[in-house]
Amino acid sequence: MEFRPCIDIHNGKVKQIVGGSLRDAGNAAVENFVAEQDASFFARLYQKRHIKGGHIILLNPVGSEYYEATKAQAVQALKSYPGGMQVGGGICPDNAEFFLDAGASHVIVTSYVFQNGEIHYEKLKRLSNTVGKERLVLDLSCRRRGKSYYIVTDRWQKFTEEVIETSLLERLAEYADEFLIHAVDVEGKAQGIEQELVEMLGDWGQIPVTYAGGVGSFEDLKQLKTLGKDRLHVTIGSALDLFGGTMEFEKVCEFLEGGR
Repeated sequence: MEFRPCIDIHNGKVKQIVGGSLRDAGNAAVENFVAEQDASFFARLYQKRHIKGGHIILLNPVGSEYYEATKAQAVQALKSYPGGMQVGGGICPDNAEFFLDAGASHVIVTSYVFQNGEIHYEKLKRLSNTVGKERLVLDLSCRRRGKSYYIVTDRWQKFTEEVIETSLLERLAEYADEFLIHAVDVEGKAQGIEQELVEMLGDWGQIPVTYAGGVGSFEDLKQLKTLGKDRLHVTIGSALDLFGGTMEFEKVCEFLEGGR
């Protein structure tokens, strides 16, 4: 299990938000933390610690009055740590190469490949062919509805009809190098992980999967490691001291490095 840090950018600033609160209307979100430092500060910090595979997420849609400011922050971070971080948020074939050229190791995609709530495989193939499977991460962030976890798109606001299950993961693994999966219902709350989701992902484990959502303590990390069979990587957001939380960045790094 590796630490995969994040830089979430909303309205031109690095933030931690409650995932389920994000709304495009009015560029609104419930904020847990707004950083004084810019995105490049965090990218350099991760670079200094030799942590690769973290992700930068643009939380404003293209067309938002804040999109260009958010994009500028993302590009600064990528250029500060070339090849060290992934980037997502509004990625499509038309802009993917721009972000790769700016220094992203991978581009992260969700909404582009969905149509009418279902995966549009022709779009997925086009994107995978454009950037190469080895540089594509699929964001399969999800919310629970009934007994199942459904993929959500458009900055976690829209439910699709696609359920996270082994057969889907196997199909999608043909096109991507990794998966990024936020458990949106617990994202930003630091009150515990989605145990059933983690167990399912750990049972599968065929390509790298980064899990995010609900980690608030080292006990949560131990549980994630156990339930995920040490196959999942982890993102910690609001609980990290860098973003106003109580889990010390250096201790998190040491804990996860010691468990490799």
